[in-house]
Parts: sequence; structure tokens; C-alpha cells
Amino acid sequence: MLHVAAVDLGASSGRVMHGMFDGSRLELEERHRFSTRPAKRDGHLVVDVDHLYRGIQTGLGRIACANPIASVGIDSWAVDFGLIDEAGRLVQPPRHYRDGAHEAGVRRAVQRISLEDLFRETGIQLLPFNTVYQLMALQEENESLLSRSRLLLLLPDLLNFMLTGVAHAEWTNATTTQLVSVRTKGWATEVLERLGLPATLFPEIRSPGTLLGPARHLVEIGQPQVVHVASHDTASAVVAVPAMRQPYLYISSGTWSLVGTVVPEPITSDDALRWNFSNEGGVGHYRLLKNVMGLWLLQELEREWAATGESVSLPQMLQEAQLAEPFAHLFDPDHPRFLHPSSMTEAIKQAVMEWGGHPPEQRGEMVRAVLESLALKYRVVVEEVKALTGFHFEAVHVVGGGSQNPLLSQWTADCLGLPVIAGPSEASAWGNALMQLVALGEISDLEEARSLSRSSVALRTYEPANTASWEDAYARFRERLSHHPTLANS
Repeated sequence: MLHVAAVDLGASSGRVMHGMFDGSRLELEERHRFSTRPAKRDGHLVVDVDHLYRGIQTGLGRIACANPIASVGIDSWAVDFGLIDEAGRLVQPPRHYRDGAHEAGVRRAVQRISLEDLFRETGIQLLPFNTVYQLMALQEENESLLSRSRLLLLLPDLLNFMLTGVAHAEWTNATTTQLVSVRTKGWATEVLERLGLPATLFPEIRSPGTLLGPARHLVEIGQPQVVHVASHDTASAVVAVPAMRQPYLYISSGTWSLVGTVVPEPITSDDALRWNFSNEGGVGHYRLLKNVMGLWLLQELEREWAATGESVSLPQMLQEAQLAEPFAHLFDPDHPRFLHPSSMTEAIKQAVMEWGGHPPEQRGEMVRAVLESLALKYRVVVEEVKALTGFHFEAVHVVGGGSQNPLLSQWTADCLGLPVIAGPSEASAWGNALMQLVALGEISDLEEARSLSRSSVALRTYEPANTASWEDAYARFRERLSHHPTLANS
């Protein structure tokens, strides 16, 4: 039996998963879970790297106490980074992508390069928290900060550096910075020059499925090999999509929903720019996708209700949602107000009223509003994917934590008019473990990884129903969206 550790850092929680491979079947079991929510320091939201590292150490220790760990892989959310100095220390705590200061970076960037030129060169959608804008905001805030820094390391690369002392950038996550060229497949040096960013900050880019080196700072657990997995959590999730043929459509559903397909080369057409799509690096392909504000909306509602003593289970919330009036409180889930609102309840009410609706008051109405609006927004993005690629899809694979939400899965099937194949729920961790097996030579390639995912994971299929009412709702949703465009839709 081969034992690997898959460290998967989601935007709300991190987990250390124990992968057990017997040569024909892979099993994953959670050994430790910990919060990844940002901390507040000096008026900013920051990533508590020390807390994450301690969580990783705890999880690895729980695996190693009974089993020799062959390798470790780390994936996480994208765009956030640490700047390290000549001594290998953090210059300052990494800013979290939900920190509001990044918006100043967009204004500074567009003074030096047009958003069109930036998209044509990098293929990445405009999101105000992309690494490039974070860097520009830091540059404006403190001009000496970058000159005091030796390297920029995205979060998984930073944690790998803490484990091994070796500093590299991993391909799938590097592309999300909006600083990698679709032409050269390396750092976009012309963009860096125009933005006034030092090219020396950016380390060598390595492909997923390669060995980084031994975890020399984990002597107590035998110094397992650290692997460059597909370190962007969505890239890892796509590795685990149990599709049998291409093209395939996926929704990586968690705190965020990433809706898209895979393509051999980036699509940087006028429509891709206008619809704000991303061409993010994958394993042997590009992931053509769009970010949709996912279950963060529901997570924040749950947190607010729990703070007032209304702790409630997911099954109860979904039951209440089913009893609420259909399509009564629709809104655009991608409005920037939802990034980090002081009250998600009030933010949703305001969004519904701006669309001419009556604000939801009951808990079931609120949950139904979120899930229906998400399903309808998925349909918008899927229609755009089909227009960009010309692909025909027979089903949609929903992976990640959202695959465990049966109501959202059913309504997604109803809205899209396509069967939803749900699972695996821990898709990022599965993709992480699968790429470790590739790097160790236990399996050969991505196709064998997908086959192993299909044979190892229980899947559930939701067939579309009640499609006529969803067609009517979709027409109304598109009309309202056209009258109330946001950055994500323009």
C-alpha cells in the first residue's frame, strides 16, 4: 500500500487527506481539517501562513504516526502570494484576495496597459483581486516593498518552500496571476516591463506532476517527497473530473463556482474578452472557464444565522427552500458587493430590490434565492462556453463540495437541460493525490488518473425535469441581467 498526503486549502477550510493506493484503487480519508479564513492585521485581511503551516504539520503527523508517507502535494485557492526577502523570510503577511485595497491596483494597472492588451497576452479574465492588481496596489501603497523582496511565491509554492527550501512556481497556479504569456508559456516580460514590475521576482515555472524534492523540514515524519501537483485547487479538481470523453463540461462547485471546459489552446477572441473568460493552465490543456460567486453566499448566510443562534443543518435549509415560492427573489450572484459584505443577508436583499423584486425575508426564501440564482448564472456561462467553442455537451460534471447539495444539483440539471453527474465531492484533494501518483510513476498519465477516479468514487446522476418553468425564469433572468450589468458580465 502506498500512502500519500493531499493538502487541499479551500477558501473557507483546509484539509489534509490521506491517500491510500493499492495499485488498482485509490481511497482518500480526511485526517485533519482547519479554518483558512483570513485574519485581520493592521486594517487589512491577510493570509495567516503560520496557521496554515501548523495545520499541515498536524495532518501530516496524524498520517505518519501509522503509515510511511511517500509524498506530499499542496493545492490552494489562486492569486494570493507571499513576498520573501534574501533571508527567505516573508516581507509582510500576504494580503488575502478579499481585502478591499486591491481595487486601487486595477486603476494603477490600466494607466499603463489596457485591459484588452492584458487579456490578449495572458488570456485571464479581469478579477479585481488577481495577483497583478494586488501587486500594483502594493506598489502604490509602499514603493520600497518590491525592492526589498527577492521572490514572489504563490501560496502553495510558499508552503512548498517552507517544507523544502526550494522555490519554484507551478504552472497551473502561475497562469492565474494574469502575468503568464499565452504565446511563450512563460512570464509575460513585456507586461511586467510596462507595469514596472521586476521580472526577477518571478521564479522558474515547473509543470504539474514533477518532484520538487524532500520535505527536509519534516525530519520527524521521514522527509517525504514534495510534488508539484496541479496546485491551483480548480486545476486539481479538473484532474479528478470522471469524464469518459471530450469535450466535457464541468462546474467546480465550492466557495466559488468555476464553470467551464478544457481546450487545447487558449481562446482570446473578442467574445472571450467581452464575456470575461479565463484561459487557465491545466494538465496538458487550458481550462476555459469563468468564475461565478459560488456557495460563499450560502456559507456567509449560515455564519450569520449561527451567530444569532439559528444554527441549522443543510438538509433543513434545503427542505425550507423547496417550500418557498419559485423564482420570486432572483439576483446576480456575481455582483462585487458579495465579495466581503458586512452582512450577506442585507447584501442579497439589496440586490433583489435593485432587480425590482421583493426582498426575501424567511430563511427558506433566502436559500432558494441563492440556489436558483446560481443555477441560472451557470446557464448564462454555459451558453457562452458553447458559443466560444462550438462544443456540444451531453452532461455536466459537478465536482467539489457543491456536488453534495442535491437541490442545487437538481436545479442545475433542470436549468441547463442536461444530466448532472455529481462527484467527487473532494475533487481538489482527489486530483492532488492523482498527480502525486503520476509523479511517483504509479500511474502513467491524466487519462489513467480519470479512469482511476471513475472506478474509485461513487457518483450520482440528476436527470433534468421541470425544464419549461426554468426556461421562462432564464428568459427573465437574462433580461434583468442585461439591464443591470456588472463587471463580471460586461
